[in-house]
Amino acid sequence: MRISVFGFLGDGGGSSPVDRYVEYLRRVRDEGFTRLWTAQLPHEPDLLTAVAVALREVDGIEVGTGVLPIQVQHPMQLAQRALTVNLISGGRLVLGLGLSHKVVAENTWGMSWERPVRRMSEFLDGLLPLLAGDKADATGEFTTTRGELRIPGAPTPPVYLAALGPQMLKLAGRRTAGTVTWMTGPRTVAEHVRPVLREAAGERPVEVVTALPICVTDDAAAARAQAASEYAIYGRLPSYRAMLDREGWAGPEDAALIGTESEVAERIEELREAGVDELVGSTFGSSEQRARSRALLLTCR
Repeated sequence: MRISVFGFLGDGGGSSPVDRYVEYLRRVRDEGFTRLWTAQLPHEPDLLTAVAVALREVDGIEVGTGVLPIQVQHPMQLAQRALTVNLISGGRLVLGLGLSHKVVAENTWGMSWERPVRRMSEFLDGLLPLLAGDKADATGEFTTTRGELRIPGAPTPPVYLAALGPQMLKLAGRRTAGTVTWMTGPRTVAEHVRPVLREAAGERPVEVVTALPICVTDDAAAARAQAASEYAIYGRLPSYRAMLDREGWAGPEDAALIGTESEVAERIEELREAGVDELVGSTFGSSEQRARSRALLLTCR
């Protein structure tokens, strides 16, 4: 199982968020991580622009977008940006895509949430050929993409989907490198995510990337209280609520990997045995707790 770490673009304060992101990428690279995943949140700077700068400045590590929402961009525009980043970085971009959530799509962007799986499928119809250097010719109900790009020397990035429900998992299995999950536990991976993904993939290799909060601490009660507060929104969003319910977890504080080194290592081993191909630790707590969490993650590779 590959072990990676998560970092928010908007973490910290004071200095430029892009400068902070470059510094964090360099730090985790120097600690020994080979991949950093980062989400595009609606209110933060453009993630791919920040990633381009960071990968130009820091070598020896990959960055995965976990994830970029598709509704606010066209497949050709995203392919242009992704291929440009991969040209800059020498092929160190991993492209995670998703649909965000109904509340964001409707209330923030003013877009319909109708038929999300169909919307993603049509987006891939245009995106995947362009990333591979081919011509796109896809007419869809939501998205139409026609044309080609000329970005010589740009490697094709692997594409993952934020797929949790069965239909999106089947789409990910048929057409992409796998799924990126959040708030999803070992039983759900073993009994739901991995079987649906693998059956849809057939002979194609696919991966389950699982991201979870992590806090190595001697005060588990305090960390659980912090997780319950800090991640409360994920207990209310329908897609994540469904994953918590499948696992039998009351809330995000149950999903979080919290405890001493040995206790957290035991939970990481459960994820490995469930078939997780890559664990992404989203550290929280004090700076000391975050450092202890990253150190433990490295020992579990």
